[in-house]
Amino acid sequence: MNDKHTSLNLQLANELQVTIKQVDSFITLYDDGNTVPFIARYRKEMTEGLDDTQLRLLETRLIYMRELYERRDTIIKSLVEQNKLTDALSQQLNAITSKNELERLYLPYKSKRVSKSELAIAAGLEPLADILWFQDDGSINNHLVRKYINLKAGYTDPQLVLDGALAILIERICRDSIVIDLLYKHLFSQAALVCKAAKGVDLSHSKFKDYADYSERVNKIPAHRILAIMRGKTEGALQVKLESDPGKDKSSTTSYCEILIARHLGFSLTAISNTSWRAQVIKKAWKARLQGQLETQIFAYLKEKASDNAIDIFASNLKELLMAAPAGNKVVLGLDPGFRTGCKISVIDETGKLLDYATIYPHPPQLNVKQAQQKLTELIEKYSVDLIAIGNGTASRETDLLVRELIPNLSRTVTQLIVSEAGASVYSASELASQEFPDLDVSIRGAVSIARRLQDPLAELVKIDAKAIGVGLYQHDLNQMQLAQRLQAVVEDCVNSVGVDLNSASASLLSFVAGLNSTVAQNIIDYRDQHGAFTNRNSLKKVPRLGNKAFQQSAGFLRIANAKNPLDNSAVHPESYPLVTAIAEKQGVKIAALIQNETILNKLQAEDFVTDKIGLLTVKDIINELIKPSRDPRPTFTTVRYAKGIDKITDLQVDMLLQGVISNVTSFGAFVDIGVHQDGLVHISQLADRFVSDPLQVVKPGQIVQVKVTQIDIDRKRIALTMRL
Repeated sequence: MNDKHTSLNLQLANELQVTIKQVDSFITLYDDGNTVPFIARYRKEMTEGLDDTQLRLLETRLIYMRELYERRDTIIKSLVEQNKLTDALSQQLNAITSKNELERLYLPYKSKRVSKSELAIAAGLEPLADILWFQDDGSINNHLVRKYINLKAGYTDPQLVLDGALAILIERICRDSIVIDLLYKHLFSQAALVCKAAKGVDLSHSKFKDYADYSERVNKIPAHRILAIMRGKTEGALQVKLESDPGKDKSSTTSYCEILIARHLGFSLTAISNTSWRAQVIKKAWKARLQGQLETQIFAYLKEKASDNAIDIFASNLKELLMAAPAGNKVVLGLDPGFRTGCKISVIDETGKLLDYATIYPHPPQLNVKQAQQKLTELIEKYSVDLIAIGNGTASRETDLLVRELIPNLSRTVTQLIVSEAGASVYSASELASQEFPDLDVSIRGAVSIARRLQDPLAELVKIDAKAIGVGLYQHDLNQMQLAQRLQAVVEDCVNSVGVDLNSASASLLSFVAGLNSTVAQNIIDYRDQHGAFTNRNSLKKVPRLGNKAFQQSAGFLRIANAKNPLDNSAVHPESYPLVTAIAEKQGVKIAALIQNETILNKLQAEDFVTDKIGLLTVKDIINELIKPSRDPRPTFTTVRYAKGIDKITDLQVDMLLQGVISNVTSFGAFVDIGVHQDGLVHISQLADRFVSDPLQVVKPGQIVQVKVTQIDIDRKRIALTMRL
């Protein structure tokens, strides 16, 4: 391992507080094509038990640092080509650990064009610049200046010579990495972000109203506020600037940043004349160059950190949504509500297969209530419906009321629930939906999606681009590649932690299994269609383009119900089947009799079955899996009950106690669906009767909560709630 790799691995170990051996092992496995889910589940000995969360963080940082190293190498190459790489600069570059810091150091050297300073130095003006720097008044010795006139180089008169000398002095300051770092740290700790309405823009009824006259210290602004301000700036609603000297005496024209520059250079600005060359050079270096450059750098850093924070929250919300409790093998009637276009109905069986569909018109303008209830009753009775899933969009509460009135008259027990329909329209118009239901109207496909996401949220939501599910904040302002990669990882981890039924899973679901991709997933579906259901895991090797590596990575996460070998319906990896056989033989039972036999399994000593190839952690995992094979890590299915008669924002009153479900969690609080078509906000300060630094420590999407209404703003469609009851 070369010095660069040793340095990288050591840095990752220190940063993530793990051992260098754990980092080395992960990188070796990762670079050999092993997936994070596979490493987390089946290579615990090598990583000494690092879980999927730790490994994902390690993966993220590894990718980041490798990109940093690659960028650093490019910068060094550029500096060598420009003949500007000094030993001191090289040392600084090699010590940097963040992209932002790297770009800040490279900023003065970024342009490959010959600078005014370099032209002036080539023309022999540097000695004059040195003389002028120490001249404590602004007078010009024309006789001295004329000595440096260089017709060939283009310095044909005294003013051009003076401009060249000035350029040399300014460049010295602007390329001083210590000065840049000093100013950056000062601005980050003391400067303020100042916003006001853009010229000619009225913000009185705008979503940016709160920023019409706003100022806050840079290091105090929360992530969501930064994203809101940047959005306002992008949309032309806000003027945003960095105030480097908040609270400064207006009569003073000197910035504290200029004082810092002078102090670094070994003198005090107050001890020299304002007209001296040093004072003028520092002011021009700050005003003309450094102020704008550093503002850009700080804005970029703020947006990057806010984006990282927003992506973290998006990922956490997505995980909770995907891992929401499944209703399970129930017959579900899905309702996609609407007024003029009617309510679309779909009925799916226990496996998600579409049984029937229809459209009813119980709401204005048609108001065919009786016919709608008759059709619903007919479908519910005909297909023995267990659950009714109602989309939470337009006409949701009206449809919910219609169903509530219907249920007492049915011959069977049916439960209705409001289900988030975020992304259902995206799925219904997708190529995937077209392939699945080529003859079905787009709107009916949406109803199918709503029904299926109640039955099994994970299996259905993987069909939709994660960015369209609606659990993020300012997602279109984020780094789209970074967001996509992170959400992809979340979906992969969720799918693999639950496991996938090989004989019923869609291509979308299979594509997220470790080691598989969309092509191989479709090949599995095609093979299944041609040859019938898989009877054992080993037959996966017959699927085109599913090689040994893909089989190794995926097999443990794929389940085959009623397989001849019961281990094929467990999380035990095929490579460990011989170990289970050895355990069964030692206990004098067949494998089928060993599974779920707690009497035998709880008495086993894991240490007795450790081999050269299978370590203690893996043996313990296998025993736990045999006790409860294919256990679902998702919670038990529960339902929310919205208050009767509270269907729209105008029905609300302050101090009302309501039940709701968390629809989204942000850094500043949580949004709660209380059944009035407009989510209410529980501010972070109202989440609990204690200090809360991270809302996700208290609430999560899908969680049912009790809230009280504290404020209603009908014009701005804002509802303030509290959970401090």
